[in-house]
Amino acid sequence: MSISVIIPTLNAEKYIFSLLSRIRSQNLKPSEILIIDSSSDDNTRNIAASLGAKILTIKREEFDHGGTRNSAAKASSGDIIIFLTQDALPIDRSFIENLISPLEHHLVPLSYGRQIPRDNASPIEKFVRIYNYPEKSIIKDLHQIPLLGIKTFFCSNVCSAIRRKEFDEMGGFPENIIMNEDMVLAAGLILKGYKVAYQATATVLHSHNYGLKDHFQRYFDIGVSFSRNRQILGDIKSENEGIRLLNEQTKYLINDKKWFHVIYGFLQAGAKYSGYRLGLAEVRLPKGLKKSLSMHKHFWKDKDTTLQEAL
Repeated sequence: MSISVIIPTLNAEKYIFSLLSRIRSQNLKPSEILIIDSSSDDNTRNIAASLGAKILTIKREEFDHGGTRNSAAKASSGDIIIFLTQDALPIDRSFIENLISPLEHHLVPLSYGRQIPRDNASPIEKFVRIYNYPEKSIIKDLHQIPLLGIKTFFCSNVCSAIRRKEFDEMGGFPENIIMNEDMVLAAGLILKGYKVAYQATATVLHSHNYGLKDHFQRYFDIGVSFSRNRQILGDIKSENEGIRLLNEQTKYLINDKKWFHVIYGFLQAGAKYSGYRLGLAEVRLPKGLKKSLSMHKHFWKDKDTTLQEAL
């Protein structure tokens, strides 16, 4: 069994040495590490090359969440492909073996790991990581939809692993997608009768302290992604999950007496929800406005972004 690790990068000089050093020190070492770099103008590629990584370079404007990862996968040789982001740092030497262990079951081709917050994460960000990435592992399939709703399909390429056989069978990630390529692939596998594993013992350090504008833009993009993938995600509503998260978040912050963050949490929830609803309605918005509302502005440049209705 061979393992390829794929990491998309852009100006990752701050992270890349630590990340590659931790990958190289794993108990189960990958056969190759492949960096697909969006024309960084810092020292990312030189550092990666010095640590033995294979480097692919694309133009910055050509980056696509699904297509870029597909290109790297085609250039890799592993029976199992691990996807990481440049700022996700494995916390121990067992990360790879823990992440891929569920794939030993023939009905589990895809797994994703746990994310714990950095020390500088805000109280809200800490809670969100705890809520979305609990300590208990779970295997998800069609039977979990009534209980988990949209979270049945939740998956993250911050740290994930997939068998090449099923990756190729699914045609890889969807391309020309603004985000959620991981979730769409997971949903496609589950709808075909496969299972997806959340592996809590495969843990990385990863968090972001986004502001209200960032949250609005990110959730606008999530709404766009959901709108354009109705044929996969169907009519499963995500609003109820958002309400549950806000309720649990408020309890958590009150318990810790984080009064400012209680109020800020409601403002943040409003930014997320309004962005999401606008994203769902993006077919009715002019392209220039969509670009201004989006976090991933490169998605709207020189591309056919006409909504493809699910038939």
